[in-house]
Amino acid sequence: MSFASTPKPPYYVVTFASQRSDSNPEEYNAIGEKLDSLAREQPGFLGVESTRDSSGFGITLSYWKDRQSIINWKQNADHLVAQQLGKERFYENFTTRIAKVEREYSLK
Repeated sequence: MSFASTPKPPYYVVTFASQRSDSNPEEYNAIGEKLDSLAREQPGFLGVESTRDSSGFGITLSYWKDRQSIINWKQNADHLVAQQLGKERFYENFTTRIAKVEREYSLK
């Protein structure tokens, strides 16, 4: 994974912090790859950054043009199925936060 290439602010970020359960890592990875591809096709999608440590704790940041793009993604049929599977099988806990990015700077 690499840094997302985002436009000049403002734009939005959805943060998804999660603790994975030990169930079905192969199925989880397959669904994750499918969702990544689907998200990249959504109008308003700007990029994603994600990491997970050996204990199963992970953070995913997805970047979006506007709030409506986030709403549309949340309501995507395949994403709805994955959300339900996450609650039932894949996560011990998670928190989603949505914020408006007003400023951005980096080393490079």
